[in-house]
Amino acid sequence: MMAQYAKIYVAALVGFLAIDMLWLGVLARGFYHRHLGFLFADQVNWWAAFSFYLLFVAGVLVFAVAPALQAGSLSRALLLGGLLGLLTYGTYDLTNLATVKSWPPVVTLVDMAWGTVLSAAVSGIGYLAGTWSR
Repeated sequence: MMAQYAKIYVAALVGFLAIDMLWLGVLARGFYHRHLGFLFADQVNWWAAFSFYLLFVAGVLVFAVAPALQAGSLSRALLLGGLLGLLTYGTYDLTNLATVKSWPPVVTLVDMAWGTVLSAAVSGIGYLAGTWSR
């Protein structure tokens, strides 16, 4: 069972990294620079970034993929994953909107939508990896 979850975790992590890097590095790069460039560090703290990815994917497996595999339902994986993304990205973005001077509301809306879509997609990838690895 642990070996199966390790395979699912790796598949979900690779999917998360690929999709999010496409979003952050290509599709929405200009959007974030335009709205948040004044806050960007000169160098990315890769330790912190990868720690987030590792922890978040673990959360996706526990709170979305595992229950969906138990239920045998891809739609449950997508729904639970999307909800997890909305809650977690919403926590980050709404806290920033409430406490960070000049935090753009449009970033909050776009980022929460992105977190919802990304987490649903990664949950779907994890679910499919789980069904293929049985």
